[in-house]
Formats: sequence, structure tokens, C-alpha cells
Amino acid sequence: MFARSRALRNVVNSTRTYATSVADSAGVKVAGVDLGQPTTSISVVVKAGSRYETLPGVAHALKNFAFKATSNASSLKIVREAELYGGVLSSGLSREHLFLNAEFLRGDQDHFVKVLASVLSASKYHPHEFSELVMPTLQSETLNAMATPSTLALDLAHHVAFRRGLGNSLFASPHSPLGVQDVKEYASKAFAKSNIAVFGTGISTEALSEAVGKAFGGASSSSSTGSSLSSTGSKYYGGEQRVPIDAHSGGQPTMVIAFGTTEITPELNVIPELVGGASALKWVPGTTPLAQAASKVPGSKIQSFHLPYSDAALVGVSITASTSEAVKELAKEVVNTLKGLASSSGMDGEAVTRAVAAAKFKAANALDNKEGLLAAYAPGIFSGKEVEVKDFSSVSAETLSKTAGNLLKSKPSVVAVGDLAVLPWA
Repeated sequence: MFARSRALRNVVNSTRTYATSVADSAGVKVAGVDLGQPTTSISVVVKAGSRYETLPGVAHALKNFAFKATSNASSLKIVREAELYGGVLSSGLSREHLFLNAEFLRGDQDHFVKVLASVLSASKYHPHEFSELVMPTLQSETLNAMATPSTLALDLAHHVAFRRGLGNSLFASPHSPLGVQDVKEYASKAFAKSNIAVFGTGISTEALSEAVGKAFGGASSSSSTGSSLSSTGSKYYGGEQRVPIDAHSGGQPTMVIAFGTTEITPELNVIPELVGGASALKWVPGTTPLAQAASKVPGSKIQSFHLPYSDAALVGVSITASTSEAVKELAKEVVNTLKGLASSSGMDGEAVTRAVAAAKFKAANALDNKEGLLAAYAPGIFSGKEVEVKDFSSVSAETLSKTAGNLLKSKPSVVAVGDLAVLPWA
């Protein structure tokens, strides 16, 4: 048993590489991870997330324009052919990237890479598709986000934390109308070869490069020159936003308390695990301070988070409960817990060990599925970096308290959604 424990420790502490190389095919960065899966997933990663948008909501609109009519096929044909192959097409948007995804049975990469390339180079952007298909979906997603306090609060927390760039909303505003020409112009800037990378799981870099070379050769994007999209470096500001919601609207009152930084360290991964909020076992209270606090308030939920970006990070806690009074009481517990992090003498050694172990597990486990690999690989693929499990060997109670102290010196980003007569101010 002890030999097995030592072996497991060696696996956790070892450096694990997930791609042997990042190739350049037809002017596009390409990387693949092949672990012998029976299915393949390929994503075109475009540096065209909301931080780069030229008009509010245009990145959201472009995401919803994916897989509509191209010069090669109608949207109906694209869907029918995907179904014949047993594949699934989708698009996604983050603050830094736009994703065009295809999942299919191993060996069918030539067809689906060709479809992905046609979206970049041959989309027609028909006005009728914009008004009949794109806008209704966009409006539905925006209204759903605004009606979900936890989603709304986190989106607003980014705005008060970073203002522009990473502070841009993921969702189009109903007060900022867009036209089909706006989306077309944004696409022409975004879909430049220098702005595009292709990442795949269940396929080798060599096989993916070959498929990309066939499909992306020649005029593979709207522009063969460099992208004209740009975003200034992130700067953390902090602030406060308060949004009233009707008690009968069905949404639970929510508060987000967060701190931002442009200094990226492994301690930022550990701090959320140290304060906790969620239990390791369903229906059983966790042992972390915030998990204990949440267990005393039925129907409440506390989630600590670390959201990393290419040049900044947001670390904080989200609180939801059935009443604004309950959120208020839990917010006090959160503030006291966060303040306690600044003192290394007050940190329990066993709690630090547990938090580091949890951070190690989450970092490693994220790289065992295609979503986690894509999230980890997207920032570095453009520069040819390979992904490795994060190193937490330097993390200690002293370094955690120092990092937490630096975070707490800055102005917090606080968002309150609920009964504003009850929810506390920052």
C-alpha cells in the first residue's frame, strides 16, 4: 500500500506534457492530443472574445452566426451532413476567445475541418439569417443571463473589476443595437490566419495538420494578413454595482465579492480551496470555513472561484440564498474569512495541505477532458507553448498569506443582486 502511495505522489508531482508539438499548417497554429479516444473533437480558437469587440455585443453575435449559410452550403446542408456523419457542431464564447467546435467519430476529420474552415472564409452573413436566426438566439441568451442573478452578478463583477477589455460583457445589450454589417466587419478583422489556432483531442498533431493544410490552404480566412483586433493590457480597478430584483421573480438573491490581480501565481489556485464553499461529498457539510457557514443556512450556496486570463485573474466568492437577509449574514462570514487569510499565523497547517491537494487535483483533473484541455491550451497555443500540470511545490502558509494580503489591499469588486434595502454595501 505504501509503495502505491509513493507511486501516486510521483504521478502528481511529475511534469506531464499533453502535446508533443505545436505545428504551423497553412499559416495556422495547430496542436493535437491523441490518447486513443474513439471520438475526435476539433476546435478553431479565435482571439476574438468579448475583450476584443469593436462594438458592445458584436462578439456574442458573431458566435451565434457560426454555421449559418456559406458560399459552399446552406445551414440546412451543413446540419444534415453533420448528422449523416454522426457529428455535433457548436460555438462558444469566452472573454478572450471565440470557439468553433466539431465532435465526430475518429477518421472523419477531413469533412469537419473543411466545414470549420468554410465558416471562417465563406460565411455569407445574410440579413434574413441575422434577423430570423441570430438575433432571436442572441436576445434569448441575454435575457436568460439577466434573469439569472448568479450569471448576471459574475458578468457585472468583471465590469467593475476591469471596466474595459476583460470587463466587457459576454452578452449583447438590448440597448446597443447591432446590424449584420457590424458583425461582418468584426468577422473580417477576427478571422485572420494570425488570429486563428486549431486544437484537437483524439487526433495527433500530424493528422490534424494534414487536414488543416487541405482545408485552410489558400484563402482560408477573411484576411490573410494580421488581425486588426486589439485590446489594451488588463488593469484592475474594483468597484461596486447593485441591481434590484423583485422577490417574486424567481431568481435567488446573490452577492459576488471578488479581487483582481495582474500578478499570476499558483497561490491564486489554492486560495479558493482554502476558503472553500463546496463539500467534497454531496449532502455532507464540508470542513472549510465557508462550507461550514453555508451548511447553517438551508438553501444557500457559497462558491469560491479563480478565473484566470492571459494577463489577469479574478478571485472571489459567490453567495446565493433564498432571501436577501440570508445573503447578508453569509456575506459577513465571507468577509471575516477573507480577512483571516492575510495572517499566516492564523492559518491551519492541515487546512493549507488540504487546499494545496485540492488545487493539484483540480488542475490535473481538468486536463483529463477535452473542455479542460481546450481551456488550458487556448491561451498558449498561439505562442507554441505546451501544457503542463501546475507546480504547487512553492506554496506555503507564508506565500498564501502574502498573496491574500496583496489581494485584500486592493479595492474589492462587489456586486449585489436582490433586495438592495437589505443587502450590504461594500
